[in-house]
Amino acid sequence: MDENLNSDTKVVDTDVGNNSGQDKCPKCGATDISLNAQTGLLRCNFCRYEFKPEKVEGLETDITKLEGEIVGSGTQDIDENSKDMVTIKCTSCGAEVVIDTSETTQARCHWCRNYLSINEQIPNGAVPDVVLPFKLKKDEARQEIEKFVKNRKFYAHPKFKQEFTTENIMGVYLPYMVVDVNSHAYFSGQGEHEKRRYTRGSDDNKRTYYDADLYDVEREFDLTIEGLTVESSSDKINKNSSNKTNNIINSIMPFDIENCVKYNSNYLRGYTSEKRDMDIDDLRQIVDKQSKDVARFAANDTLKQYDRGVRWKTENLNVKGKQWKTAYLPVWLYSYQEKKGDKSILHYVAVNARTKETMGSVPIHMSKLILVSVIVEIIALILMLFVDLDDNGWVFLLAGPLYYGLMYMKYRNKKARHYHEIETKRKIFNLKKSDVFVKTETGLSNSRIEGANNTRVNG
Repeated sequence: MDENLNSDTKVVDTDVGNNSGQDKCPKCGATDISLNAQTGLLRCNFCRYEFKPEKVEGLETDITKLEGEIVGSGTQDIDENSKDMVTIKCTSCGAEVVIDTSETTQARCHWCRNYLSINEQIPNGAVPDVVLPFKLKKDEARQEIEKFVKNRKFYAHPKFKQEFTTENIMGVYLPYMVVDVNSHAYFSGQGEHEKRRYTRGSDDNKRTYYDADLYDVEREFDLTIEGLTVESSSDKINKNSSNKTNNIINSIMPFDIENCVKYNSNYLRGYTSEKRDMDIDDLRQIVDKQSKDVARFAANDTLKQYDRGVRWKTENLNVKGKQWKTAYLPVWLYSYQEKKGDKSILHYVAVNARTKETMGSVPIHMSKLILVSVIVEIIALILMLFVDLDDNGWVFLLAGPLYYGLMYMKYRNKKARHYHEIETKRKIFNLKKSDVFVKTETGLSNSRIEGANNTRVNG
C-alpha cells in the first residue's frame, strides 16, 4: 500500500466471464478468430462476422472519484513458482493441449484443429487486464522504418546497410502498468520575473546583467493523472542499458490508453507478446516520482510570468486515490545486433502501432563520421583566417565537435525518451494562487533564478 493511502486495496476482477478453452464466434461458433486492424474489431475468419470489443467493467472511469487503491486482478503479484505450461482440454474432441504461456496464449488442437485460448488470468503475468489492439498494418510500419533508416544511411555502418531489411519486423505486444492518480498538490517557493537586461564594460570585459522582481509563490490544486504508463518488463524498463537501446521503445509513447479493451487472446493472433515480470511494488517508486513530475509541470502552466524560473522549497503531492491495471500495448519492432569485438549492442527501430510515432538507433560507421568531422573542422579553421568575427572567432573551433555530436545524436538517439511529465493526460481543479512581491533585485549576473527547479524531472 502507498503510504499516502488510508483505505484497503480494492481488487476489481477484470476477467469476469473470461473462460480458457474455445473462444467461439457469436454468430457461427467457429474458433478461428483474429483482429481486423482496419476496424479494430475481432473478426471470424470463417463467416467474416465482426464483433464489438468488450470494455473492462468495475474500474473507476471518473478519476476525481478515486479513493484508496484500486487494482485490476491482472496486476496480482507474479507467483515465481507458477508454471508456464498450461493444459487445456478441448471441448470438441476431448484432447488435452499444452500451451507454453511464456510464448503464446493460444494453440490449435492437434486433432480437431479448433483454436484454444487462455483468457483467464494466471499467476505468471501472461494475461493482463486490458489490451490495446494493433491499428497500424505491417506494410505501413515497414514504410515508417524504411523512411527512418533512409535518412540515416550516409553514416550507417556498411554491414548494417548490407543486412538491413524490414521483412523481419515483428508486431509485439509489450507489457505495461497503467496508473490513474487522484491527488492534491502543494508547492511553495520563490520566482523571478525579468524587468530588464543590459551590458556593462567593453571589449573582453563586457558582461550581461539583469534586474528582476522577486516573488513568494504558492500553488495549491487538485490534480488528476490519467493513464500514466510504465514498462513492466525488467528487461525493457532499464533505459540506460549499455547493450540494448531500450530508450527507443520508451520514446514512442504515449499510447491512446482510453481505447484499451478487455483482454482476449484473439487480439494476439499473428503477433508475439512478452509477459510482465514486475509487480506493483517494483514499480511504485517510479510511478510516485513520475506523478510528482507531472504535478510539477502542471504547476508550470500557472507560472508563465516567472520567465527566470521558480525555486520550489516545498513540493507535496498527497495521493487520495490510485488505480493500477496491466496492459498489452502494440509495437512494431525492428532489431539489429551490432557486434563490437566481444561485446554487442542490440539496436531497435520501433513504431507505435497506434500513432505511427517512430524512433530508432542505427549503428554508426565511426571512422567515417570521425573523418568527416575532422574535415569539417579543417574547413572551419580555414574560414577563420578569412572571416572576421571580432572576438568570436573561437566559434569556428567548435565546428568539428558540434558536427560530430549532432550526427551521433541523429543516428543513436540516446537521449530520446517519453516525456511523461508533459505527455501524460492530467487536469487541474480548484486552483489556489498566491504571488506576493518581495523586492526588486538589480545587477544580477545569472540569467535564471539561482536554484530554479520547476522544470526538473526525477522520474
